Amino acid sequence: MGWDEIRQARRRLSQEQGTIIKDWGGRVPVALIYPNSYYVGMSNLAIQAIYGLLNSRREVVAERVFWERGSQAQQRTPLSLESQRPLSDFAALVFSISYEVDYFNVVQIINASGIPLYTADRDERYPLVIAGGPCIMANPMPLAPFFDCLCIGEAEPILPGMLAVLTEGIGGRRHELLKGLAALPGVYVPQDYSGTPVARQWAVNLDDFPTTSTVLTMDTELGDLYLIEVERGCHWGCRFCLVGGIFNPGRFRSVDSLIAQAKQGLRHRKRLGLVGPAVFDHPRLEELLSRLRRLGAGLATSSLRVKPFSGPALEELVSGGAQTVSLGVEAGSQRLRQMIKKGITEDDILSAVSKVAQQGIRSLKLYFMIGLPSETDSDIREIIELMLRAKQTIDRYRSGTRLTLNVAPFVPKAHTPFQWLPMAPVAVLNERLALLKSLQSGGIKIRAESPSWSEVQAVLSRGDVNLAEVLASVDEVSLPGWRRAMSRCQLDSDFYAHQQWDVRQRLPWEVIDSGIKPGYLEAELARALA
Repeated sequence: MGWDEIRQARRRLSQEQGTIIKDWGGRVPVALIYPNSYYVGMSNLAIQAIYGLLNSRREVVAERVFWERGSQAQQRTPLSLESQRPLSDFAALVFSISYEVDYFNVVQIINASGIPLYTADRDERYPLVIAGGPCIMANPMPLAPFFDCLCIGEAEPILPGMLAVLTEGIGGRRHELLKGLAALPGVYVPQDYSGTPVARQWAVNLDDFPTTSTVLTMDTELGDLYLIEVERGCHWGCRFCLVGGIFNPGRFRSVDSLIAQAKQGLRHRKRLGLVGPAVFDHPRLEELLSRLRRLGAGLATSSLRVKPFSGPALEELVSGGAQTVSLGVEAGSQRLRQMIKKGITEDDILSAVSKVAQQGIRSLKLYFMIGLPSETDSDIREIIELMLRAKQTIDRYRSGTRLTLNVAPFVPKAHTPFQWLPMAPVAVLNERLALLKSLQSGGIKIRAESPSWSEVQAVLSRGDVNLAEVLASVDEVSLPGWRRAMSRCQLDSDFYAHQQWDVRQRLPWEVIDSGIKPGYLEAELARALA
């Protein structure tokens, strides 16, 4: 236990608002772990919401844990933020996992805590190790050997039953406790799996569960915002998108509930961050934004769809101080946009760009993918031509809007129609990024994700339990370290990332019943390839 870590924790606590400090006496202590830095984790709305949900229970005390870069090299023991206790002091460790690359940090955290990495090696002396989050809801198998149980679905409907079992059974025989957890809807216990797929759980009425910032700090990317979830899920059905597979059905919060949450947030921050995969889809969006503006709220929002794109709603955002708009375009050619079922045309894209430029937005970000199925160099040239037309549209208004092209390689995701399709070879992706770099001379900024790290993400996204051994044997979190571990375990990245799988073969994530109708994904894949 290092005094530097304790001092840092106490400094951060002194700069927070809303921190929940509870006495441990008679309560079940839970460590809520985000496997990345405090700076990243404190802008994660899921962590904020779960922290509030856990601490709303009288019988529970929940404290946060983060993992800073360099912690492994400095041999730091993970400590909770609120009381600076080691993880071994807690009854349960609850991980929220949003990104596959954070799997490396998960392994480091468990190892650094002195708790056996594999669940098979733990007994009653050790806390239960639990995980949830988008990655777990999609495909828990690469991490399954490390976790006593995994939550398949949203936290709100799962946590009450789980906490009841933990409160009653903690301190008893471990196998009895796991058996009780395995009987709960939405809980997958690898050591007690019956063979029946675990049904994904979701909150039916979002108004029953306000999802907002709980702890506020300026030491995070979105520190000047009070975050409010406006909606969850998406009905558009883009064939590459994980949201449609694990967060459906699409649900909206009522305007009245959002206004009540906004009034609470405006006591602490002048600006509200409206969160959701399709915020502009809210059926009463313009009324919502107008009422928020009448409260005096500054506004910001997450990435928007190109269509529908409401001009009046954009005006309300601008009057609320929004300076950045992000639009998901995904593909430059109409052929590819139709294949991925994006539902937009070039006219829609340029119309949205024009509306942004007319409002004098300071920064416009357009998100694209490269390496989509059937993509050619011609499709990349169409991205270039589309971006140049977008730049010409902006320049026509002399608005000073900066244009950024954000590029990410396509990675196949579980529970989507493209789950059987391969990722493009890394060499091809690098060549196509090189083609796009010509745009930088035209006053367009380019930001791109690493194709090599995207390949790692693809391996973990479509991985099975064999990947756990790889994660356990990584000696250095780097591309060479990953490749050495894959080689030691005699596994091939090409199989997981770059091969097209037969729709009849058994998939690693078939332990999950996502709620998607049988045959739907196969039919959507056939339509795409046709």
